[in-house]
Amino acid sequence: MAAAIEVIGPCTQKRGRGSPYESLLHAIAHQQVHGNAALAILGRVKRLYPGIRYPTPEELVATSDTALRNAGLSRAKVAAMKDVAARTLDGTVPDRRRMARLGDEEIIERLSAVRGVGRWTAEMILMSNLNRPDVLPVGDFGIRLGYQLPMRSPRTGRAGRPTARRRAGTSGATSSTRATRSATARVARAQRGGGGGAPSGGGPSG
Repeated sequence: MAAAIEVIGPCTQKRGRGSPYESLLHAIAHQQVHGNAALAILGRVKRLYPGIRYPTPEELVATSDTALRNAGLSRAKVAAMKDVAARTLDGTVPDRRRMARLGDEEIIERLSAVRGVGRWTAEMILMSNLNRPDVLPVGDFGIRLGYQLPMRSPRTGRAGRPTARRRAGTSGATSSTRATRSATARVARAQRGGGGGAPSGGGPSG
């Protein structure tokens, strides 16, 4: 693994920002759609509120489903976002300060109770919102593939320690390195996307 890190380079994760509530709204909007489309929809949602911003949980609960649907959200995403708001109000989804005091599994359990949110999204929140570097969404196929490829021998295709040829970035490493960079970029996009939401169109629907 050290050799793979040598090829890929150091982690450039930026410190997260925004509340868990906003991060969940961002993540839900991005599920199964292209990132640009999700951002456009979020922009229309924000324009429903003074100052063009994320609504407060109280405002979101009070917003009609029709208004949110007209902004471009599906019925399922409207229901999921309103559930995020309701569970923020009842304390299931804590604020950033309270969440920082909780363990990983408790946070995952709390966030997974929200409609439309699964373990993958919860792990992305841990990584991007709370900056916990020891969390890896191992259920993500892209990340698993990206990890496996640099571990494989160029001659046998079986797992093994990356060779010096790979570490040097020569042709034998090109496809492995590219795939690994792609998987790493998916995680990096989670750190950059508006409050630390899920990568654009990536990962499981939850």
